[in-house]
Amino acid sequence: MRERHAARGARRAREFEAFVAGAAGRLLHAATLFTAEAPDDNPHARHLLTLSLAHTYARWDRLRGDDPYDLARQYLATRFARESWHRHRLPGRARPRPAGPLAVLSPLERLILVLRLYEGVAEEQAAALLGLDRDRVRAVCDRATATLLRAAARPARAAAPERPRARATS
Repeated sequence: MRERHAARGARRAREFEAFVAGAAGRLLHAATLFTAEAPDDNPHARHLLTLSLAHTYARWDRLRGDDPYDLARQYLATRFARESWHRHRLPGRARPRPAGPLAVLSPLERLILVLRLYEGVAEEQAAALLGLDRDRVRAVCDRATATLLRAAARPARAAAPERPRARATS
């Protein structure tokens, strides 16, 4: 009996290690985009990833054919949403200023944009995951995309070299 239990535990550990080896990089990247931290300095994203992987490991035996990546991504997104809501709502709480490329967006805009465009989650699924209306998810995603496009266009205009002026001949 002990041998069978030990073998099952070892198999579970190997399966989970293989999952982490394949999915952790992408999940960390998604978490880094959620938090808008710099890719080389992302402690909050790493913390979210750790919590998400721990939650997935705790439910590993009960997956029964469900996608472990989907479970980990769902936990990552809902945990980020809950933490960002609490950080936003609590007065006097020190919040580090995001520095990544998505820092111009609100936490909800980042969350929806990353789920929809980076992760490829359908509007209906994102709406159900976040408890929002489908039209609200679409509107937030459109607004976030427009904001990023405007932000990307500004530096290009400012960095454009001046045109040489024609000299007046007399």
